[in-house]
Amino acid sequence: MCGIWALFGSDDCLSVQCLSAMKIAHRGPDAFRFENVNGYTNCCFGFHRLAVVDQLFGMQPIRVKKYPYLWLCYNGEIYNHRKLQHHFAFEYQTKVDGEIILHLYNKGGIEQTASLLDGVFAFILLDTANKKVFLGRDTYGVRPLFRAMTEDGFLAVCSEAKGLVNLKHSTAPFLKVEPFLPGHYEVLDLKPNGKVASVEMVKYHHCRDEPLHALYDSVEKLSPGFEIETVKSNLRILFDNAIRKRLMTDRRIGCLLSGGLDSSLVAATLMRQLKEAQVQYPFQTFAIGMEDSPDLLAARKVANHIGSEHHEVLFNSEEGIQALDEVIFSLETYDITTVRASVGMYLISKYIRKNTDSVVIFSGEGSDELTQGYIYFHKAPSPEQAQEESERLLKELYLFDVLRADRTTAAHGLELRVPFLDHRFCSYYLSLPPDMRIPKNGIEKHLLRETFEDSNLLPKEILWRPKEAFSDGITSVKNSWFRILQEHIEHQVDDAMMAAAAQKFPFNTPKTKEGYYYRQIFERHYPGRADWLTHYWMPRWINATDPSARTLTHYKSDTKA
Repeated sequence: MCGIWALFGSDDCLSVQCLSAMKIAHRGPDAFRFENVNGYTNCCFGFHRLAVVDQLFGMQPIRVKKYPYLWLCYNGEIYNHRKLQHHFAFEYQTKVDGEIILHLYNKGGIEQTASLLDGVFAFILLDTANKKVFLGRDTYGVRPLFRAMTEDGFLAVCSEAKGLVNLKHSTAPFLKVEPFLPGHYEVLDLKPNGKVASVEMVKYHHCRDEPLHALYDSVEKLSPGFEIETVKSNLRILFDNAIRKRLMTDRRIGCLLSGGLDSSLVAATLMRQLKEAQVQYPFQTFAIGMEDSPDLLAARKVANHIGSEHHEVLFNSEEGIQALDEVIFSLETYDITTVRASVGMYLISKYIRKNTDSVVIFSGEGSDELTQGYIYFHKAPSPEQAQEESERLLKELYLFDVLRADRTTAAHGLELRVPFLDHRFCSYYLSLPPDMRIPKNGIEKHLLRETFEDSNLLPKEILWRPKEAFSDGITSVKNSWFRILQEHIEHQVDDAMMAAAAQKFPFNTPKTKEGYYYRQIFERHYPGRADWLTHYWMPRWINATDPSARTLTHYKSDTKA
């Protein structure tokens, strides 16, 4: 997890422009480098480093003697870099996983490069020999990337939008900053004056398709067919592999644990693998909540079961409300459910950074979208429509859950790893017949639960614990976090402000006082940037006015684990 930043064709003083790069310093607390590009006085790279792999030679932009014309700045982890290195007999100059991008590009061009990377990444690759710039981002946008480009060819790229919004350019007093689409790469021509021109934007991977890199991995061969026992066995193999490959780090590993199904499966599998690897430190798990929180109780059960060194972080409503401003600044969004769920994750990340030396943090993000875990999936009109909705949610993760997961952890210099979004695990799960994946017997994620039923990984009451939204589970059943927020905001936003909301905020007009309050904070930090969020996250197939699971009729507060 790092912060990357680059400019091409800047007509303003670079030493002034580079101050913008400092806006993302939290992403890389270990080191910083700012480097001009030889022969182009108006092009430069900025890099903030969190040293996770190769502490000695991991600074960027990465340049190797063999390809002096290539410059690479990337944020991410390429889990299959060693396999590809050995397969193609590449000679490495460093131990950095990202070096594989230079070798793959030199061998087969950008399309093959992007398709062969098994991991999470956002990269900027400059080829001064062929006068090209390439941008790329992983399938689900687990690692963030933003770009701004003017009509006269000035290009600015950064891990977070806050590193671009204050840049100056003569022809564009207000730079249009946009998220770079996940699963895509872009090819740009580099002109002699340092400006660029976009040539093409290519979608190189769809979540349904088995990734090209599957040809080179060492997962045991999966059994064919859709018999339930076959499917369960294949899912266990792929999930185990998804976690094993993510152990690649020189830093201490920990895990967020809400006591829900997803984070519990990750923590239990991780614990088993770390024991097998004979890791010398105790494995730490982290839970957050208010007193009487169902998440804290469930997480404690899981931690006792797996034997982790468990940390419980308590917070009160005042601390949560006070954090809203910095949370929204970190997130760069005003989406209601994202903001609610981010407060707990932001506070627990702050605790981890301050009180422990765990840096690489695993979590259960992506499972709800992939395995149809949201409670509203019970209302899906058909398995086929549920499948379509699942794929839509995966496609939009970069606007919601993985945005939250990245920004709240990166704000405190932590690196998040999300095994449920493993390319092979996802593509296999999405290849299963639609009726296998829907909720069954009134229980969402039935197939996933069934898969691990006989594994003894988790206590039965955790394995079959009903869905609880993170922003709800951190508080007591009696008083939800969203109700606490709404009670506070009731006194901050009056009816007159709501009556004028459409006039003040014509795009994505907030319909509730809570939405108005978050939007106000967002506009204070990022005026005129509301279009970063295309739409609010809301449940489907029901007439919902609030995204909280606790407002849905299916929610069973009396059966909480």
